[in-house]
Amino acid sequence: MAELFRVRDLWFAYPGRAPVLRGVDLDLAPGQRLAVTGANGAGKSTLLWLLLGLLRPNAGQIEAFGAPRRVEAEFIEVRHRAGLVFQDPDNQLFCPTVLEDCAFGPLCLGRSRAQALAVVDRTLEQLGLLHLRERITYQLSGGEKRLVSLAAVLCMEPEVLLLDEPSNGLDETTGERLLCLLKALPQAMLLVSHDRAFREHLATTGCHLHDGRLIAPPPQETQHP
Repeated sequence: MAELFRVRDLWFAYPGRAPVLRGVDLDLAPGQRLAVTGANGAGKSTLLWLLLGLLRPNAGQIEAFGAPRRVEAEFIEVRHRAGLVFQDPDNQLFCPTVLEDCAFGPLCLGRSRAQALAVVDRTLEQLGLLHLRERITYQLSGGEKRLVSLAAVLCMEPEVLLLDEPSNGLDETTGERLLCLLKALPQAMLLVSHDRAFREHLATTGCHLHDGRLIAPPPQETQHP
């Protein structure tokens, strides 16, 4: 089965700084839930942004959904089929209400208003968030914002979820709820997280970003299906 993402010898440096990625190789297959660990500043979030074309590599190849991706026009399809849940939901939610935030993606994909509203209601109901539909976004709690951020991405019906520290700042109850929601989803996932327990319960495989390369995780890191 063809990989959803296939990355080879990927290099990236921010202007005026040493390379943060130094020849990264990565494969993500359908149904796989891959956790990426690494120290702060190792380049984990940078890698997610590169996969979506939000940054451009200095060298290397990115293939997504069976095709090479090099220029902006080629990444538009990738951003339609892979959804990024940001580390900080305040950077993701920008509309006045939950309904508008969740409908924004489907509308941008060309859905009619009726189609977008149907997707929003179905997704919110599946996630147990329908009671938040009309809420003012900035008045939500931190945990509610995190769950709504996931809902907004799922409303675009992506094939892949890119999750950047999804459990960050959540209390135990909300973290467990988010974990249950994610485990029930069929999408392949690329998970960046410092939360070892969260990784071990969600991811099926793991790798470690060290010195700009992806390597096997430390021996104590064991992933569970």
